Amino acid sequence: MVEIAVKFLERVTGARPYTGNADRVCRGCVIDSREVEQDSIFVAFPGERVDGNDYAPQAIEAGAAAVILTREPSRKLIRLADDHECAVFVADDAEEFLLRLAQGYRARMKCTVIAVTGSVGKTTTKDILSALLATHYRVHATQGNYNNLIGMPLTILSAPKNTQVLVLEMGMNSFGEIERLSRCAQPTYAIITKVGTSHIGMLGSRENIARAKAEVLAGMPASSENFEGHHSLLVLNGEDDYTPFIIEHFARPAGVDVLLAGTSEDDDVWARDIQVGADGCAEFDIMLENGSQYHTGLSITGAQAVPNALYAAAVAHRLGVAQYEIDQVFHELRLTGHRQELRRAASGARVVDDSYNASPESMAAGLDLLCGLDATGRRVAVLGEMGELGDEAPRFHELVGAYAAAKKLDQLVCVGGELAGRMAAAARLMGMPEDRVSHMPDTASALARWGSTFSATDMVLVKGSHAVGLDRFVEGVCADVR
Repeated sequence: MVEIAVKFLERVTGARPYTGNADRVCRGCVIDSREVEQDSIFVAFPGERVDGNDYAPQAIEAGAAAVILTREPSRKLIRLADDHECAVFVADDAEEFLLRLAQGYRARMKCTVIAVTGSVGKTTTKDILSALLATHYRVHATQGNYNNLIGMPLTILSAPKNTQVLVLEMGMNSFGEIERLSRCAQPTYAIITKVGTSHIGMLGSRENIARAKAEVLAGMPASSENFEGHHSLLVLNGEDDYTPFIIEHFARPAGVDVLLAGTSEDDDVWARDIQVGADGCAEFDIMLENGSQYHTGLSITGAQAVPNALYAAAVAHRLGVAQYEIDQVFHELRLTGHRQELRRAASGARVVDDSYNASPESMAAGLDLLCGLDATGRRVAVLGEMGELGDEAPRFHELVGAYAAAKKLDQLVCVGGELAGRMAAAARLMGMPEDRVSHMPDTASALARWGSTFSATDMVLVKGSHAVGLDRFVEGVCADVR
């Protein structure tokens, strides 16, 4: 984790010092006063309901070496800090403080940084890549949803000093966010998984989403600079319709090399003859950048995981991971929870837990997986509303409802408000029988109505945006045995 003397905090971050022992060494950085340990840096984020500045006394008493405020400290707080030899700083912007501190620590580590962004598949790609690289390197990677302007710098600051490779997810809600993340992390490698419809409500069009994702290039050195022993590289989906746009308008002007991964033999890394088995896992032939070809397979469900595996393999192979090691890791993968995780209900039904998040594209992929798995009983989809779609939200929910009807499910349960109602109505309009479509206002009511209805032979997909809380539905119906 980050270690820095108090006297260097002002130089690195621009925060203004008020008091403190200049030679005291800070270790680690937190934004929750309850997580403060001896010598921590506590950064107080202001909020509408909870203001971190109010918890500075607790952080000082818990042993913090420095507290970073966003308002002027009171005399009482200064006296308390002096009593505990805790430094007090004021920063104009807590986010910017974290980013600057993380950038300074990242530079001192001199590790290779890989950024992963895109509309869908970021976490799966990050998990696969981390597993592949762990065969050769000391890897530190994003955990949970720590992929924003607060979470990503905290990920960097928590990395052990001897980290060799940092794998960082980069998410965004608006223009400029990924640029700030990239300038902080300074990645040598970057992956843009897909330009989809997630965040279209905030950015207005897929072209704008492509522009926002391409901001990952902002912190990357040109390939000619041979930064840290590696030429910088951007990995893109060879079949994404916005790939040429990103290459022409962003990668080429930045002087960054591009590698294409996909399902075309024109791609640098490709897969073909993709077959999904009865267990939902894909097998396929893969060709790596050096021309080697072999048959492999994944231990995670869904054909949509194949492109994510290709992106990860492309970067790992560049960093020296051998063909046989890639094959072995592919067969032993375990992903972050609630992402197409095959679980067992208390009744014996199999449940595809994909409740972490959702977009129109991933909804379709989830329904494809549901209908591709062997099942002698019913196929049931419990689908929650999708967030961040803006004015397009009604249309996209209706499209998902229509797609669900086309899959000829035995039962569709739509969970949420008006948008879930539109999804259900579209399914009925496209011919799905009335008694096979249900609209439930929230997760609790869906669990009460449907949680005990599944038989041992049923196959159930549970998917929706995180805010819907369908993970609680999964926990409600599943036994402890996975």
